[in-house]
Amino acid sequence: MTTIPPAEQQAPEPPRGHVRMVYLGPVAPHWEVESEFGERSVIEEFRLRALARLVLLPPHDPQFRRNRERIVRDAERENLILEWDLGVPEEDQAGPQG
Repeated sequence: MTTIPPAEQQAPEPPRGHVRMVYLGPVAPHWEVESEFGERSVIEEFRLRALARLVLLPPHDPQFRRNRERIVRDAERENLILEWDLGVPEEDQAGPQG
């Protein structure tokens, strides 16, 4: 039996697509999913799952943090590049430092 070196087993595959989650504001619908590349069916299935987790959730809602982590894990499983556009600068997203 031939064993494959760990470096070859873990060779990273190129991403299957790109998804950007955009917060549209306090008026529903709150979220839009944009994609720059990727197989349409993969992106659409991910979009449906992500929007189901985010429906009626603004970024300041406590449930948003938990659901965001689930969406991040889902994107990792699907090998998708995931970006978030919450409409605020990155420094403001981190919250108060102190």
